[in-house]
Amino acid sequence: MRLTTLEQTVRARLITSDHPELLVRPTLRYSSAEPFAVHVDFPAHVSADGEGVTWMFGRALLEEGLERPAGQGDVRIRPCGWARTVIEFHSPLGLAVIRFGTAALRRFLLRSYDVVEPGTEDLGPELDHGLAALLDEV
Repeated sequence: MRLTTLEQTVRARLITSDHPELLVRPTLRYSSAEPFAVHVDFPAHVSADGEGVTWMFGRALLEEGLERPAGQGDVRIRPCGWARTVIEFHSPLGLAVIRFGTAALRRFLLRSYDVVEPGTEDLGPELDHGLAALLDEV
């Protein structure tokens, strides 16, 4: 299988309670090597420690969050009107609320389906071998 990586830089707004909204340009990333995951890479100037930050969550969570509130853990996604989607990133350091254009997220999601169709994701031979070894021990 050929490895393919999809990257799309998008415009978004960091929402804070004590400052005006900050325009950010995170990069959405999807790879056939991790077919269940979506990565969001944030530039250094918007992180608490001044270094770039990457968040990872399930592609299915993104798909669900574009239609209705989704997620219970560190990443929560919800529609915000018809043209915006809000993603909340929860960490021990605090909460980051980012508002994206829904069309850009949907376009990225549809492009990810061209890389790996939903339902055809492969966990890889390493996991298959590991599961087989576990089953042999039982």
